[in-house]
Amino acid sequence: MAPETRTTDRRALLDAKLTELTLLAKELCPAARVEADTTRYEDEDGGVKVFPPADLSEDEVERLEMAIARRAGEIFDDTGLFIACAVFN
Repeated sequence: MAPETRTTDRRALLDAKLTELTLLAKELCPAARVEADTTRYEDEDGGVKVFPPADLSEDEVERLEMAIARRAGEIFDDTGLFIACAVFN
């Protein structure tokens, strides 16, 4: 496989996984604002930032954060893509 094809395939996979994490965050907290980007930083392939509403309880924020982190870890195990995820409260 040509290097450009591998790069294109990896980018398509990254886009799909960012979309998956974004949709997961919205499913878990529909009122949250979610941002995904493909900016590479050190060993990160991309990132997802979640901004839940201010009135979300600490327990709900933690549940959201853990669910997204768990899925991001599974994605890393399955694909090698390191997608940094953060919930800002």
